[in-house]
Amino acid sequence: MSAVPCAQVDAFASAPGRGNRAGVLILDRWPGDGVLQAVAADIALPATAFAVRGTDGWALRWFSPTAELAMCGHGTLAAGHVVSGAARVRFSTRRAGVLDVAREGDGYVLSLPAVPTERSPFPEAEMLFAAREVWRNPAGYNVFLFGSAAEVDALAPDWGKFANPGSQQFICTAPGAGHRSGADVVSRVFVGGAGEDAATGSAHAVLAPFWTSRLGRPAFTAHQASARGGDFTCRLEGDRVLLGGRCFTVSEGTYRLPGR
Repeated sequence: MSAVPCAQVDAFASAPGRGNRAGVLILDRWPGDGVLQAVAADIALPATAFAVRGTDGWALRWFSPTAELAMCGHGTLAAGHVVSGAARVRFSTRRAGVLDVAREGDGYVLSLPAVPTERSPFPEAEMLFAAREVWRNPAGYNVFLFGSAAEVDALAPDWGKFANPGSQQFICTAPGAGHRSGADVVSRVFVGGAGEDAATGSAHAVLAPFWTSRLGRPAFTAHQASARGGDFTCRLEGDRVLLGGRCFTVSEGTYRLPGR
């Protein structure tokens, strides 16, 4: 078995122990998908990012403990933090296209494709979230708009009422007025029946176009009000969302890949 560099990173975090946790492994070549999945299951973090250096940047894939992920914002920011040897790092991904991570001040800015939503009913989910409005995207992103941040803080969905939530995102959001975070926008994100996510980059690729039209400006601050808490700056530029956040390496070392 060969040992490869690895790290655990808290991404979109205001301090160590905040934000969302990601593993980052630097590989010299791709092993089989079964190996990647087994490693992610063993590391047992919300996401593990695997990066391989190429001739023009890096190739990047993300796995949860149970499946490969189509797009993972906090895993990408964490990978950019680990491999950043220049002002900007470019990642080529299988399903989300090319993603850039750039240094900015004491943090980073991640460029993601903007995810539009349309107002649409969702009767089964509305039994869980008594929101003012529901906006949806066919890819499985669902936005529930509430009147106040206090309503979002108080949410305690009973997933037993939802027969098959799958891997959809349920993004509950409200204006941040009066919230302890001081952010313009507050959210909590639930992923199917798997529970609450700590700090979700992909959800803010949805929230950026959603909120900029309501706020009447291209940028805002956002707080994900999970137990760990996540902090974002959000800017909409055309069809791209620029998410700013800080990262903290909480451990680093080597990982011995099976079968190599």
